Amino acid sequence: MAELIFKDLSFEKDNKGVKVNFLKLFYAYLEESSLRKIGQFEISKNSISFKGVSEHNARKKLEFLLYNSFKHLKNRLNNKKTVYIHQTSGIPLIGTNYFGLVDRGTNIIEVKPITSCNISCIFCSVDEGPLSRRKADFVVEKDYLVNELRKLAEFKASSNIDAHINAQGEPTLYADMVELVRGIMSIEGVKRSSIDTNGTLLSKQFIDELAEAGLTRINLSLNALDPEKAQKLAGHPYNLNKVLDIARYIPSKMDLIIAPVWMPGYNDGELPKLAKFAQEIGAGKKCPPIGIQNMLNYRFGRNPVDSVPMDVFYSKMRELEREHGIKLVFDKSAFDVEELPELPKPFRKGQIIEAEIVLPGRIGDEKLAVSKDRLISVPNCYEKEGSTVKLRVKRTKHNIFLGEMLG
Repeated sequence: MAELIFKDLSFEKDNKGVKVNFLKLFYAYLEESSLRKIGQFEISKNSISFKGVSEHNARKKLEFLLYNSFKHLKNRLNNKKTVYIHQTSGIPLIGTNYFGLVDRGTNIIEVKPITSCNISCIFCSVDEGPLSRRKADFVVEKDYLVNELRKLAEFKASSNIDAHINAQGEPTLYADMVELVRGIMSIEGVKRSSIDTNGTLLSKQFIDELAEAGLTRINLSLNALDPEKAQKLAGHPYNLNKVLDIARYIPSKMDLIIAPVWMPGYNDGELPKLAKFAQEIGAGKKCPPIGIQNMLNYRFGRNPVDSVPMDVFYSKMRELEREHGIKLVFDKSAFDVEELPELPKPFRKGQIIEAEIVLPGRIGDEKLAVSKDRLISVPNCYEKEGSTVKLRVKRTKHNIFLGEMLG
């Protein structure tokens, strides 16, 4: 009997066939008739066994079935099409803000392993969560992310790299998060690592595991201490008491920043309370205890109020500082931001290039294309995957590329 055991896969039967659960959040189906062609089979959570066939042949045939089934991978939170980006996929990890790596010319490198979120914050700049209008999700293989980050860190040639995990959504949905952090912290030059999280999926055990793996800071998106206001801002059932309990525990294991978004008219009076709470629980040992963000309007985000100019934002924060005797504004030096060379760009703005359409986008009729080891977002694209197209490069900033279809 050939027994095939998997770490990231589990199996179960339902009325659609054999359901393959991948990295806890995603799923696809295998037809029982196709499995029987390999041999009489049995499933048991993380394993599948076949009678009368060698392990080599069973694994080879099953991997073929899995490859085809993963073309129909879905996210169990929203049943949306999900694309798995791995080392042999031919998909670069630089060029899009959706997933992969983003280098903005500093020692902070953004690491984006996943899209999707478990709550629907009413101010979400990327329209994530159960109410999202985004059309597809992405999840990236841990080893691929670590290996490409290592190359980027080598290019930066700094001993002060800060790897910031800030997915389009909730990063702790990523089942390989602990091992991702461990891999990141093994890279020469990486000094710090951090995660942006809403905290709802954290537990004390999870925090212990992240700390042991080397995570140095959690940026906790906590927007109000008043339960009614916190619930309204989350846009989804939200256990404030659990998040507060977790917030109190984090400083015993690693650094913590309370990172609320200021929503004018919603949580103005909550910001000083959050700052005092951050101080009381010991946040901000090597960083500011609180980092308030201005709610900005984005074309494809949720915009429940009009954003205010940054000078108005800072004026309001200074006013709250004076009224409550609490510090709310910190400059970049508090975060040890260092300007470093940015990866060279293979295209210039206005250049006409050829690219291959490789993936669906997340918005409307957008597709993602590849050229010269970069991803390019192509709106209003109706070409099939595998097609070669001509594009005019419309954006190159920070190696995030936008292309306009020609012809």
